[in-house]
Amino acid sequence: MNNTSALSNILAPFRLWSAVVGVAGGLLCTAGWYFFPAQFFPAWLVAFLLWLGITLGSLAIVMLHHLTGGGWGMPIRRIQEATFINLVLMAVLFLPLLTGLPILYLWAQPGAMEADEILARKIQYLNAPFFQVRAAIYFSIWILLAFVLNWLSAGTRREDDFVRQRRLALVSGPGLVLWALTVTFAAVDWGMSLEPHWYSSMYGVLFMGGQGVSGLAAAIIAAVVLRRYAHWPEHLTRDRLNDLGNLLLAFVMFWAYVSFMQFLIIWSANLPEETPWYLHRSAGLWAWIAIGLAVLHFFTPFLLLLWRQTKRKPQWLVGVAALLLVMRWIDLTWLVMPTFSPDGLYLSWLNFVAPVAIGGLWLAVFAWRLPARAALPMHEVHEEEEVHGIQHAR
Repeated sequence: MNNTSALSNILAPFRLWSAVVGVAGGLLCTAGWYFFPAQFFPAWLVAFLLWLGITLGSLAIVMLHHLTGGGWGMPIRRIQEATFINLVLMAVLFLPLLTGLPILYLWAQPGAMEADEILARKIQYLNAPFFQVRAAIYFSIWILLAFVLNWLSAGTRREDDFVRQRRLALVSGPGLVLWALTVTFAAVDWGMSLEPHWYSSMYGVLFMGGQGVSGLAAAIIAAVVLRRYAHWPEHLTRDRLNDLGNLLLAFVMFWAYVSFMQFLIIWSANLPEETPWYLHRSAGLWAWIAIGLAVLHFFTPFLLLLWRQTKRKPQWLVGVAALLLVMRWIDLTWLVMPTFSPDGLYLSWLNFVAPVAIGGLWLAVFAWRLPARAALPMHEVHEEEEVHGIQHAR
């Protein structure tokens, strides 16, 4: 039995239980959609953005690796390729949000745009038909990039190595630009327009930083868990873990920088169109959530990842990555939910069920796709460099 078949058999129970949990959670969310729509749609939006962030973050990191090369991306490459194939699933899971636009967005309520002088100027952009068209464009671009990259990366003939890597780099350059543009517009559409009077030029960049943290943290966890199977024990060396930890540190610092600069600029400007957004997120227990984000999404991971031993010990690095994934959910909750409870923290049971429902389905598809190829893209121009690095690390 080859390594991919063995991995498929090992992941079979995990696929089954993930699917069961996802379907069960989906049924509960369906009940919430029918009986408690005002609670369901915000909770579903947060959960959707969480898992979409992992998926799109993986897509961006793979394109970054195709452009820069190096051995750091080899242990997580196949993991992230199996991750961003979930974009098809995420497109399907986006559809429930379209049934609740008037509940989520003020601008989608009948007559709301015409009754507000400021919103009336945005009616050409903020309207349901154009919103749906833009969402279709975003997902079309993301899915096309995902399938093209997977198709180009699938070759195994050594004589095609240079041409394959050249094509992957040629796709990844424009692909990263398209990713940045579409993520920015999607963040404006799905997040910033929840409060349509408010605006920030850094909001899309904030989402890009968060997706980088999510995608890399999830890949690190998967690589360490899978290190007992296939080729991962040979290639996930301490040096590679150190590289991945350094990159995770960079993403954490970038997210923190953008978050703080957005707050500093808006708070110091003190404009009536901008400051209410932060006032909603500092009322009651929301203020403690903000403090928790500063401590656990930045300061704690920052200090731990500065320490070399944290990055070279798999269990410690996984602990930091898991903390960051939890904080990504809390951060997205802090970004979205105060719109619907501006006077203080309020979460329903759907806020906890929705991430589990989407996550179960997401993990089932991921575990199905992961064993489809060899654990590592062995036949590449980086192969000699990678093998030499492994022998040196030993």
